[in-house]
Parts: sequence; structure tokens; C-alpha cells
Amino acid sequence: MTRWHAGAVAIVLAATVTVAMGKGTKQMPLFTQQQVAQGKKLYAAKCAMCHGETLQGGAASPLAGPAFAAAWTRTGLVGDWANSQFTVEDLDFIIRTTMPKGSAGQMASDDYTAVLTYILQQNGYEAGSTTPLRAGSPRMKQARLRFGIAKELAAAPPPLRVEGDASAVPKVGGPTQEELIRAADSTRNWLYHTHDYSGSRYAALAQVNERNAGQLRPVCVFQVGDEGNFQTGPIVYQGTMYITTTRSTVALDATNCRPKWRYTWAPRGHEVWRNNRGVAIKDGYLVRGTSDGYLLALNADAGALVWAVKAADAQQGETFTMAPLLFEDLVLIGPAGSENGISGWVGAFRLRDGSPVWKFQTVPGATLAGSESWGNPKGIKLGGGSVWTPFTLDAEKGELFVAVTNPAPDLPANLRPGDNRYTNSLVVLDVRTGKLLWYRQMVPNDSHDWDLTQVSPLFQAKVGGRDSRLLATVGKDGILRTVDRDSHEVIYSTPVTTIKNVELPVTKEGVEVCPGVLGGVEWNGLALNPALNMLYVNAVDWCSKFTSAETVRHIPGRMYMGGTVEFRSESQGWLTALDASTGAVKWKYQSKRPIVAAVTATKGNVVFAGELTGDFLALDARDGKVLYRFNTGGGIGGGLVTYEEAGKQYVAVMSGRPSPFWVNEIAGAPTVFLFALP
Repeated sequence: MTRWHAGAVAIVLAATVTVAMGKGTKQMPLFTQQQVAQGKKLYAAKCAMCHGETLQGGAASPLAGPAFAAAWTRTGLVGDWANSQFTVEDLDFIIRTTMPKGSAGQMASDDYTAVLTYILQQNGYEAGSTTPLRAGSPRMKQARLRFGIAKELAAAPPPLRVEGDASAVPKVGGPTQEELIRAADSTRNWLYHTHDYSGSRYAALAQVNERNAGQLRPVCVFQVGDEGNFQTGPIVYQGTMYITTTRSTVALDATNCRPKWRYTWAPRGHEVWRNNRGVAIKDGYLVRGTSDGYLLALNADAGALVWAVKAADAQQGETFTMAPLLFEDLVLIGPAGSENGISGWVGAFRLRDGSPVWKFQTVPGATLAGSESWGNPKGIKLGGGSVWTPFTLDAEKGELFVAVTNPAPDLPANLRPGDNRYTNSLVVLDVRTGKLLWYRQMVPNDSHDWDLTQVSPLFQAKVGGRDSRLLATVGKDGILRTVDRDSHEVIYSTPVTTIKNVELPVTKEGVEVCPGVLGGVEWNGLALNPALNMLYVNAVDWCSKFTSAETVRHIPGRMYMGGTVEFRSESQGWLTALDASTGAVKWKYQSKRPIVAAVTATKGNVVFAGELTGDFLALDARDGKVLYRFNTGGGIGGGLVTYEEAGKQYVAVMSGRPSPFWVNEIAGAPTVFLFALP
């Protein structure tokens, strides 16, 4: 609960619209009651699933109350009206160009305006005009957003630092740096988001194997209880599992699902996107990011706050969704938010206190006039280059591998001619200094929001009879590319989903392209079985209609697509097995829904996966035969990990409500399932 919501009963919204009238101002109602009534019905049908029936938020941000008011002022300070820059037309523009999700711009113009009036009315604006509000009208253009809130509840600036309990600083604890370096050999633990620094998503466990996987049974179930999206990738260390929701961090007994502790973060500022995918652990510290741009460290044993620092600018659209990587005394992380037009970065912070160490700018050319890779003929705002998926690390060489995502505005590539360096690129940095070592761009001058999302695993295999150091990388364009880490050349490229019309430019009339804006590989990446020399890739098969906009308009901290995207109703998913040396497809498993859950491979020749149908699967790693299927009752979009405790192999599955993008009638509630042999 935020500091604003804690006093919600004492809040009085007394919003008014001020329209400039010559030298003075005149207070007047802006819209009719009939518009509000129409907007209420449309909101219930189109918006309530994400933003809540009472507009107080859910999977998406609130559209009423103090947090909404704070988000729609220039500084984010409730009551700071002198500097308010947003107009009613700004809010109208964002609604009609981004909503409803998957079919933006598809409602009638008057319907969009009606929804706008309902949102305004729920924030204290009074209906009463005899003339309906119209899009593009002088009244809409001139009216600035204003919200009157009791002065005693006005927000202070978000603190740069939140001090924890001095007694919470870990005196002892693990895992040590040596344990993290050797995590690939661990069978007891799952120490990093993708298992180990190399990102293998492989466990050398064979108690569950291709002969007995059909005997798996549920051991226990933990209902997390939080609202919102559930995309966490669990960490397991010495019998304790750590999971996250948007605001909560929970420690569970990894053998019986019983909770050990729960810590809930109270947001200090505007929450951008309500997603969180996990923690990192080292030396007794547990570190994660938050939706309002904070980086925080907890005591892994007790769940007490050690420190929190404001590391990202939520007012500009930056937010932390990824799990960090910990190395030596460094926390490595970067913000999501390319679609908000941020200027992306990767940063290192001290583990002991959160102080900044270095920062690498992922789109420096977007902000520098005359950059050869970022033309700007119209002089518009340029940006992008966020990061929101796991890093990988070659600890011996000190090389940090980063998947940098799309440029912004997302769709009109003609307004940012050039390759738009370092977007949609594999970027390799010196982990201790942040210095650029090398990079390889996969999708230059992107016009489809085709983020590069995965830079894992790092592995060795024979290519043309020669032992080679390789890296697999894939993204929302649906193509697996494996790169030689020494020559930096792409060894092979293999599509893992439907590819259609990818060379056609995005036009004002619109063009259907596959993969769509949510195609290819999302936040969970591929797995490796080194003994079989095979890679296993989860993918989304979902086309979109991309349409460029008449006007490109940047509103700080808001979606900056430069057009609209319409999801096609038909979607499916793939799990593809490939030869790691050649990229040749060995087998494919087809799902009725996109596959966004994690994939995990084991020494027992089993691949674990999850479907949005709610099904947890165990497949034969050699031929894709389904060995076991269990319906969890909720779409699976989070992590699947396996580990050993007291001589027993467990499989943990994160089920339920990955986000409104990915579920329909099979949403489910955030739930942890443990499986084992009887």
C-alpha cells in the first residue's frame, strides 16, 4: 500500500478544469453526463480487467486516485499544480493510441472520448456541460489536468535512499562468489535466474528421467495471494525458495511450500509497469528491482530491508522488471521502458550499499545531434534501448552479455534513419568497468518492436569439426542466432516461429506481419542439454497488424509507439529442439497458446515446460514426446526450476496470471506448485 493510498479515506478529490479565456480564466464543466454513462459501460467491457472495476489498478496501473494524479503531473508531486504540463488532450491521446490492449485505435472516436470523461469523472471532474466533449476541440486542447487533494496528503519527492535496519546487514550467508561461479555444477541449488552465469537452464539431475517422468505427482501448493502479474523466476538456495510479485518478496521452504517470511515494498513513487521477474542472491543479500524504479536489498534469512536506492526515473518511464545479476561487490541491472521513449542504460551498483559504480548508455546516438547511426529528419524525441531480460556472464574473462531492446518511437523507422546503434543488439561489456568490448546488432532500424530478449546460453560445441565458444541469442523477431564469441560472427540463423511480411514497411494503411509485436521469444529464454548437444526454444506465434500514425507525439513517461498495433486473434506456441552446432531442427512441439513460460533441461533427458492452457509438461528431450501433463488451473508464464534437497529431486512451477496480454479465460491466481516422484 502506498503512502497515498494509506490515507485514501481522507482524500477529497476536487478537480476542476481551467480553460484559458483571454487574460483570465473561467471554471466550467467539460463534458456531459450522457458521455460519462456511456464511458462507464465501455470501461467495464474494455478496461476493467486490467485497471480494476473501481479504477484502482490491478495488473495495470490505477486510473483514479492519488497515484494516478501523481502520474499525470509533470513532477509527480500531488498538489504541484503550478508546474503541471499535461492537458486533457494528452490523456485522450494516450488512451486512444494504446487502448484497448491488442486493438488500439479500433473503437469509435466518440467511444474513446466517453471513456476519457468517465475517467475524469472518477477523479473528481463534474459533468454538466450541455455540449459533449469532442476529440481535438479547443476545450480539450486548452484544459490542463488538475487534481485537488488534501494538502496534508500531498506527496513528498520520492526519497533517493530508504535506510533499512542496521541489524539486517548480513554477517554471514551465501552463496559465495565461488558457489555462484560453480553454479552450473550444482544439483542442490538454482542460484541464478537462468540457473547459472552461463544461462544454461540445465540441471545435472537424473532422478526424474525419460523412463519415470510420467510418475510425477504434486507435492504441495502455495497460493501467493497478491494481485497483479506473476512472472517470477524462482531462486533456490539450501532448501529455501525465493519468489517475487510486483511488490512482495517471499521465502518458502523448497520441500513443502510453507512460507518462511514475506517482505512487501511500499511504492514511493509512480509505478510504471507492474511486472517483476525475480531476485538475485549472494553473501546473504537478496536483491531485486521495483516498478517505481528502486533497487533494494533484503536479508535473505529474515527478509528485513538492508537498503533501497532510487536508481531509475519512473516519471520518465523507467522501471525495473528483470532479475539482477550479482558478481563480486556489484549488482548489475538496467531499466525496461523503451516503449516510453526512455534513454536506456545498463548499470552497476555496490552490493553493500547500492551506491552507483558505472553506467553504460545503450542509445547514446539517439540523444546526440549528428550521430551517423541515428538520423532525425523531423527533430523528434528519440530513445529506447531498454533491458528487461537476464544477463549472462563469462566470469573468467569478466565479460557481461546484455540483450538490448528496440528503438523509440517503435514503429516509424523512417523518422530515425540509420541502424540505431545499439538497439536490438548483443552488447558485451567489461563487467567491472562497463566499458564496451564488442557488439553485434541483430535487427537494425527496427520498425516492429522486435526486441532482442535473450543472450543465453554461453556454451561450447563443435562447429565444422572445431571446438568453438558460442552464444545463443533470440528475440521477438523469432529467429535463433548463434554467435561465435571469438570471431563475433553469426554461425547460423534458424526461425522458431512463423515469419511473414518482415521486409514490408509499416504504413498508414497498416500491414500484417509475423511475428507480431508480442511474437517470438519473450522474457523466458532457451535451455541447453550439453550431453545431447541440443537447444530448446520456447516461442510465441502471434501475428499483428502494424499501422503508422499521422502524428508522432511524445508525452514524458507514456507509451511512444508512433502508431498502433492490432493483435490477430489466432495465436499458438512452439517448443523447438535444435542441434546446437548447426541450428538444424530436431523436433517441434505445438501448443494451442503461445509458450512464454521458462524451459528447463536435465541430465535425465527431460525438458520441463509450461503452457498458457495451464498445463505443466515433461517431454522427452530426444524426440519431444510428452511424458507427463498436469493442469495447474492457471496460465503458466513464470519460471520452472528443478533442484535436489535431502536426496529428492523437485520441480517448481510458477502458475497463474502472467499478465492480461497472455491470458483469457484461463488466468488463474499466482500459485507455486512443487512436483516430485512418489
